[in-house]
Amino acid sequence: MPFSLRVKIDENEVEISGTQKEVLKTVNDLPKLIEKISKALSHAIPPPADSGKKPVKVRLTSSHSAQARMYPSIKKAKNCSQAVLKLLETEWGSWRPRTLPEIVGALKANAIHYPSTTLSGVLSWLVKKGKIRRWKTDAGYVYILAEKEGNK
Repeated sequence: MPFSLRVKIDENEVEISGTQKEVLKTVNDLPKLIEKISKALSHAIPPPADSGKKPVKVRLTSSHSAQARMYPSIKKAKNCSQAVLKLLETEWGSWRPRTLPEIVGALKANAIHYPSTTLSGVLSWLVKKGKIRRWKTDAGYVYILAEKEGNK
């Protein structure tokens, strides 16, 4: 089951994700990691003039709440294709092309449940209609909104 570790130092935040075993193993190295991260951030971002030493906050979350933060929130959709388009219109969807498992996860995080087989067919249909683009990568097919005529 995936886990996520978020470390907040002052106004800076770093999140580490992986399997539960990987994240818990990383917790053992946390003092060294925090020291390295603090040094890196202090060199990259000057501290505020009134900043004093603040405690480091560490929060370990389960996959359910971590998934909710990873995916965008979308409003109800009439059907599967509309839900997919709403996802791909968000910053999450336009940031980089998304795989089928990512789209399935984002829909589930929004309490929209469609089988992968249904989504696969809908994605193919949206490609044929020219609404989204698809290409093959090492991770499988990826999907992104098609550019509109005026945005080329």
